[in-house]
Amino acid sequence: MSTCLRQTLQLCSSPAGHLSSTSPPSLIMYAAFTRRSSRSSSSSTSRVSVSGASFRRRAPSVYGGAGGFGTRISEPVFTSGSLTQYSESVSSNEKWTMQNLNDRLANYLETVRTLEASNRKLELQIGEFKNKRAVSVSQDFTGYFAAITKLRAEIMQRHSENQRLILQVDNAQLAIDDFRMKYEIELNMCVMVAADVLRIRGIRDGLTLNISDLEIQIEGLKEELVITQNNQQEDLRQLRIQHTGTVNVGINCPEPVDLCKVLQEMREQYEAVVVKSKKELEKWFLSKVDSLQMQIVTCSQEVKTFETELSEIKRTKQSLEISRQSSFTEIQFLEQNMVEAKSRYSVQLSQLQLTINTLETELQQLRVSVEQQQADYKLLLDIKMRLEMEIAEYRRLLDGQLSVVVTEIVEKEVEEYKPHIERRVKTIVQEVVDGKVVSSTVDTQVEEIHQLTSGATKHLI
Repeated sequence: MSTCLRQTLQLCSSPAGHLSSTSPPSLIMYAAFTRRSSRSSSSSTSRVSVSGASFRRRAPSVYGGAGGFGTRISEPVFTSGSLTQYSESVSSNEKWTMQNLNDRLANYLETVRTLEASNRKLELQIGEFKNKRAVSVSQDFTGYFAAITKLRAEIMQRHSENQRLILQVDNAQLAIDDFRMKYEIELNMCVMVAADVLRIRGIRDGLTLNISDLEIQIEGLKEELVITQNNQQEDLRQLRIQHTGTVNVGINCPEPVDLCKVLQEMREQYEAVVVKSKKELEKWFLSKVDSLQMQIVTCSQEVKTFETELSEIKRTKQSLEISRQSSFTEIQFLEQNMVEAKSRYSVQLSQLQLTINTLETELQQLRVSVEQQQADYKLLLDIKMRLEMEIAEYRRLLDGQLSVVVTEIVEKEVEEYKPHIERRVKTIVQEVVDGKVVSSTVDTQVEEIHQLTSGATKHLI
């Protein structure tokens, strides 16, 4: 029995492909059973018969393979037999087998203790990391709250003072603009009045010149009247001289003409002509003066109307300028507030983004650590299950409960599913004339590709 156990242990430490055809069937079965203890079970089953009693065991899938899908699996079939021919050879080396099993068990236990120590070390590191995180998160910042509150109050006070000063400056600027506009309005009105005065002075000078011309004409007429009177007197004197001569001429003539009367009539005619001319001149002068006065009144009314309209337009312009200035000031204030808000929010956003990046990095590290611990846990659990199965097998060997006989092994091959692969080659031919596509043809070729396998995979269980 010890020889059988030694050969069994040698087979357990060797891969399945190293089983020779000369090995006893019982050893082949035990090696497969030992390998099956360290693998996961699959859906296929194997039937084992021991001393005429049959029972069903689940055959494992390929360890680390494709999970049983599309893989060749060896399906063993066991029938009844006897172990009597090997009992003497097994009992001769029982002591050596027990020592070997004890050594293997000690090695397994040492590995378990090493892994447990590593696990405890990792748990301590995780606990320290959590404690550090808890300490860093639970830091007391209450001492800074008072200073922060004081600084915030001071900032708000300074901000309100700045706003008040800005409003005062804006109001002063608006008042300055108002006074400047009023000064410009008064200056424009003064310039317009001076221009009107100059224009009226020109009109007055023109009227003065007209009056001077009329006076000169009147003086000329008076001089003509004096000259006419002098000529008339000279003619009368000459006539008197002629009539007072020494020659007496007697003639028969009609009734004599009264020269004084004729002269009086001529004088009256001249005076009537002079009066008429004077009246006509006075009438013409008065008509000219009236027309000029009417023009002056009309111009003055138009000037007043224009001045009124101009003052209203300037007043409207002033009000619009004030509203524009106030709107411009408000826009500047709002733009400044918007820039300050953007800068403040950008700083907060950058801080939040930095915090998010830090948390994402920590989360990634924690995720990697958790995945590593999960992989270690799975590995340790797998090792634990293997050790438990080895210990159970060891106990069964010590108690002599193993009684399995293999008389026949039947291999069943299952071919893998091979997918159908096609290769399509598409050729596009285009005829281009002057940068334009005139014709286009498409040629598609389909080529089937078959992948052949060199052989079937065999698994012995």
